[in-house]
Amino acid sequence: MKVLLVDDDTDLLDVTAYALRREGFNVLTATDGPHALRRWQADHPDVVVLDVGLPRMNGFDVCHRLRESGSTPVILLTALGKEEDIVQGFKLGADDY
Repeated sequence: MKVLLVDDDTDLLDVTAYALRREGFNVLTATDGPHALRRWQADHPDVVVLDVGLPRMNGFDVCHRLRESGSTPVILLTALGKEEDIVQGFKLGADDY
């Protein structure tokens, strides 16, 4: 399974990618919103694991763009845990938060 992992915190990105690879996943990475969209379009991942607090285009906007263009499952993985953030994520098409 091909996973696109998106986070601007490169330490967290590296640790999470390492853990997923150890479990047998093929992991692609991106560090900002536009980079994530380019990787998604070029590499056709099976799932996107997406941070919300990204530079240049936040994760909510990326999620919305992904939903406009396809049906790849999107999991928002973020420290934002307020109810309104969770609701917004699901309204924009996230499959899990």
